Amino acid sequence: MKISSRGPLAAALMALWLAGCAFQPAVTERQPTGDPDQLLAQAEQQAPEQAALSRLQAADILARQGSRPQALEIAKEIDDSRLSPDARGRWALLLSDLGDTEDDPWAVIQAAQLLDEIQLPRDQADLLRERQARALGQVDEPQAAARALLRLQADTGRVDLNDPIWEQLSSLAPGAIAELRDGADDPTLAWLDLADLVRSSGGDIQRLFTRLDEWRNRNPQHPAARRLPADILALRELRGKDVRHIAVFLPESGPLAGVADAIEQGLRAHHMNTVNGGASGAQLTFLDSSAGNLDALYQEAQRQGAQVVIGPLDKDAVTALERRDRVPMPTLALNYGEDEHSSAKGLFQYGLSAEDEAREVAARGRQDGKRSASLLVPDNAWGRRVGEAFAAAWRERDGEIANAVRYNPGRPATESTRRALGSSRPDMLFLLALPDYARQVPPTIDYYAYNQGLSVYATSHLYEGRPQPRLDKDLDGVMFVDIPWQIPDAAVGGEEALPFLDSYRQLREESDPTMFRLMAMGVDAYELARRLPQFQAIPGSELFGATGTLSADRDGRIHRDLPWARFADGVPRPLIDMRRLGDGQAL
Repeated sequence: MKISSRGPLAAALMALWLAGCAFQPAVTERQPTGDPDQLLAQAEQQAPEQAALSRLQAADILARQGSRPQALEIAKEIDDSRLSPDARGRWALLLSDLGDTEDDPWAVIQAAQLLDEIQLPRDQADLLRERQARALGQVDEPQAAARALLRLQADTGRVDLNDPIWEQLSSLAPGAIAELRDGADDPTLAWLDLADLVRSSGGDIQRLFTRLDEWRNRNPQHPAARRLPADILALRELRGKDVRHIAVFLPESGPLAGVADAIEQGLRAHHMNTVNGGASGAQLTFLDSSAGNLDALYQEAQRQGAQVVIGPLDKDAVTALERRDRVPMPTLALNYGEDEHSSAKGLFQYGLSAEDEAREVAARGRQDGKRSASLLVPDNAWGRRVGEAFAAAWRERDGEIANAVRYNPGRPATESTRRALGSSRPDMLFLLALPDYARQVPPTIDYYAYNQGLSVYATSHLYEGRPQPRLDKDLDGVMFVDIPWQIPDAAVGGEEALPFLDSYRQLREESDPTMFRLMAMGVDAYELARRLPQFQAIPGSELFGATGTLSADRDGRIHRDLPWARFADGVPRPLIDMRRLGDGQAL
């Protein structure tokens, strides 16, 4: 069976066929002989079964000669269903090895399908499953990767799998962890308990290790009890460095005061819910940054005993900070500076960046197999920045730009949409628009009888954050990214699986929907600030937050990995309905 390396359905299917079966008998190792060019030429004239074997021999020879990229391309195109079981095993091991070393995870996943189709010797099945797990992690399928690794550890008892298992479990949303519990054995349940306790401990390192000792006492023979994952061990170095006092630099007046109020509301609400939930929390001291004197603010923060700073919010102030050699104390700025790179040690930058969303759309479009894109963005500085971010990310992935149209947000979308479609027939449209304008675009595409099946991908800005089926029916079929707190059903399968649920419910009930994303940003800013020592000490640390899965690059810029949704009947739905994949259907 062949699978496509493109499209959301293919990515989701990877997570479904990992149940596996019993593996036994044998694959005979053979040394290939012959000239690869001659074998490939012969294959063109041979019957399908013999041609597949000749191509396998040619790929094997080329791999041993060091021509691995060429060998990989040949192996990927072999119709393995034409091979004998013995030769299929050799093909799977060769293809998975080439895909592993040549950074082609989809080739590994293609090879690993054989685990469900033929029986392999135990050692070869284990090797193939390990490669499969690494590949699934590379294509952003942590749940499937975790399943494969947990099964491999159950079969082998290998403690050297602890770090790879932990890497995948740490990437899972709470809902995905809950799904892994269904039918799980005791060792897997213990792993999931460990993931839950580390995640729920927040930035309270002392609390974490108290609970970790209790976990080890309950599970003394567990692989992770015998050898803790390296990332957890690294947290030991942070004992005594818990963040107990945070200074917050926000303006009380000026053009950013309204934004600051929403962020502050999120900070305060989440702080109270954290303390009421039994955690120690961190004291918050708010300092007015309206005057813009950062040095005076830092001095006051230090005088009051703060360990970490949240803020500033103003983009120019963040730019000034990132041009310093270092900041006076670890700082989580609430915006991104203008420079491409930051030179300031101790500075992290976090915000709801539309440019990051545009890059995520570009990555998803190429993953889905789209090649030619048109852009429809507003004719203003914001539209230009976001459009350029999409175009750069698209071209980096060898995508083609068909048309780039900048529209007047105050005029109807009819003419601009027509120009975006053009005569070049793109296979996707990148849309940056607010709700009123966005709702005009799909009907215009339909009006012009664009029957190629044009896919529309958008940023979060087209969704107001509350279900309005009557108004949003015109957006049916449009795919978009948004924060988990805005699309809980699509992101995690419902509100109950959301991170920081008490804070979500309180702020959702009390908030203006137009400010809800900023309140969620305040919640995550609080959690990130408490974890800054961890983010500094452990590269690759992640936070599954209200505004996405958050991680930091080497410059300290926080990146958000966002869930996807698709409008159906005017309501955001999961982009792929996992419950219907058994019928080969997707929403």
